[in-house]
Amino acid sequence: MTTVSLVTGANRGLGRNTALSIARRGGDVILTYRSGADGAQAVVDEIERLGRKAVALQLDVGAVASFPRFVESVRAALRSAWGRDRFDHLVNNAGHGEMTPFTETSEAQFDLLFDVHVKGVFFLTQALAPLLEDGGRVVNFSSGLTRVTYPGFSAYSAAKGAIEILTVYMAKELGARGITANAIAPGAIETDFLGGAVRDTPAYNEAFASMTALGRVGTPDDIGPAVASLLGPDNRWVTAQRIEVSGGQNI
Repeated sequence: MTTVSLVTGANRGLGRNTALSIARRGGDVILTYRSGADGAQAVVDEIERLGRKAVALQLDVGAVASFPRFVESVRAALRSAWGRDRFDHLVNNAGHGEMTPFTETSEAQFDLLFDVHVKGVFFLTQALAPLLEDGGRVVNFSSGLTRVTYPGFSAYSAAKGAIEILTVYMAKELGARGITANAIAPGAIETDFLGGAVRDTPAYNEAFASMTALGRVGTPDDIGPAVASLLGPDNRWVTAQRIEVSGGQNI
C-alpha cells in the first residue's frame, strides 16, 4: 500500500525538499504551511507531476489550541484523498531561526522558539498519534548546533536539544506500537533560513564550508533524500537516534 507522510512546513526549504523526495520514492504527502499558500500549492502541483497525490493544509505549529481542528482536517483529507483513516509518517520540520547573542535574547524570542520547536512538536505529535499507523515513523528536525556552538544560537540550540531528548522518549513510549522516532540534525544549509544567511552571504558560506570535511555547505538536496530514506522499509530497526547530516561539520 502507498505510504502517506505528513510533513510540516513543506511549502519551502528543507520541508519542501523532503516532501518532493518522499514523492520521488513513491510516497504520497500531506504538507502543511503557516503562510505562503501559493508556495504550498506549487509543491502539491510538483508532487502530482511526479504521479503522486498531495494535499496542503494550513497549520501554525506554534498555535497549540488549533491542533484539534487541524487533526480533523487531516482526518478529512485522508478519507477524501486516500479512503483511509491513518497515515504512515510524521515529519516535524516546521520552524524558524533566531540569531541573537545570549546576553541580548529577549523573553519573547525565547518563548517563540520553544513554542514552535518544542511545545508545538510535543503536542502536535501527541494530537496526531491516534492517526499514525502502528509501525509508522516520526522524524523530528534538530540541528548540528546541538553538537557544536556558533555565537547567537543559544536559545535556538537549546530548543533543538530539547527535541533530541523528546525524540528518545517518543521512541520509548510509541515503540509498543512499532513506531520509530529519530532526529535529523542538518549542518549549515543553503536555504532561506535566517533570511538566506548561509546561502546569500559569502562570508557565512565560506566560514561554514571551511569547517566541513566535504568542503562545502549543504543544500536541500542533501537533506530531503536522507529523511525520505529514513522513512523507507530498510530503516525499520533504527529508532531513538540523532542522525547528523552535515557533511562532517566541525569534526
